[in-house]
Amino acid sequence: MLHRTLGTTGPQVSALGLGAMGMSALYGDADRAESIATIHAALDAGVTLIDTGDFYGMGHNELLINEALRTAPAAAREKALTSVKFGALRTVEGGFTGIDGRPAAIKNFLAYSLQRLGTDHIDIYRLARLDPNVPIEETVGAIAELVEAGHVRHIGLSEVNAETIRRAAAVAPIADLQIEYSLLSRGIEREILPTVRELGIGITAYGVLSRGLISGHFTRDRQLASNDFRGMSPRFQGENLDRNLDLVEALRKVAEERGASVAQTAIAWVLSRGEDIVPLVGARRRDRLAEALGALDVTLGSDDLAAIEQAVPAGAAAGDRYPADQMAHLDSEH
Repeated sequence: MLHRTLGTTGPQVSALGLGAMGMSALYGDADRAESIATIHAALDAGVTLIDTGDFYGMGHNELLINEALRTAPAAAREKALTSVKFGALRTVEGGFTGIDGRPAAIKNFLAYSLQRLGTDHIDIYRLARLDPNVPIEETVGAIAELVEAGHVRHIGLSEVNAETIRRAAAVAPIADLQIEYSLLSRGIEREILPTVRELGIGITAYGVLSRGLISGHFTRDRQLASNDFRGMSPRFQGENLDRNLDLVEALRKVAEERGASVAQTAIAWVLSRGEDIVPLVGARRRDRLAEALGALDVTLGSDDLAAIEQAVPAGAAAGDRYPADQMAHLDSEH
C-alpha cells in the first residue's frame, strides 16, 4: 500500500481511504455482514484511513466500524485511523434540520462518538458543514481544546471555502479538508486547492466516483430504492443522467485502451492530482473495493491525462452535485 501525508501537520495514511457512509445510509439498504467483511478486506489490503460521520444512520455507522475493528486482527486494528464528521442534526424520520458547531455541542458529539466507536480518541475530527451561526474560529478552537486533552489527534475541515479555511488555519493547525473532488466535480481547482496548498493542508477527496455515476456500473434503466439519495440528486435525473452517462462512455473508451476499468481510471485521475490528495472510496462490497484498489496500479502519463480530459472536460457535468436546498449549506460553493 502506498502512503500519503495529510498536510504538513497531519498523519500518514494509506493513499486510498475507505468512506463507510454507504454502509449505513443514503444508498439504499446495505448488507451488514458484507460491510464488515469489506472493512476487514480494506484493512488487510493496507487501508488505514476509515471515514465516517456520527450522523450516518444516526450512529449506526460508528457502531458498525466499532464491530469491524473489534473483530479485525490486532495488527490491522492498531494501524486504523478514524476520520469523523459531526454537527448534523437529525430527526427520528431521518431528516436533516441543521448544523450545530457550538463548543458545548462539539464536546457532546465527541463523547457519544467515542462511546460508539469504542475508543479513547478520534484521529481526525471535523464539522460536517459550516454552522452559519457560529464563527469557524469558535468551532476550531473547541476542537483544539479536545486535541490538547488527548481526545482528538488532528483537526479537519469539510466543504468550506478559501476564506473560511484561512480563518480556521489561523486558530490551530489543520490536517486536511474533506471535500468532493472528481472528474465531474472540479470546483476546488479555482481557489480552494491553491489555498490549502499554500497553507500546508491536505485534501481527502470524497465522491471520486460521483456516487457511482462514473463507476462504469451505473445504467440509465437502473431503479433506485426509495431510501437512495441519488433519487433526488440532480446529476441522476432525466437529461442530466443521459448527458453524464455519455461522458462515462467516452471515459470507458480511454480506460479500455489502457487496460483499466472506468472506476479505476477515475480514481487514478484523482490520485494523479497531487501527493497531498487522498481519495476516499465508498465501496460497500469486497468486489467493488478490490476494483478500487486496482487504481493504485494505474499509472497515468501526460498522454493518458490528456485523453481523460478530452473525454470528460472540466465543467462537463450536467446538474449540481446536490439538490438546491443542500447546495445552500455548502460554504465551499459560496
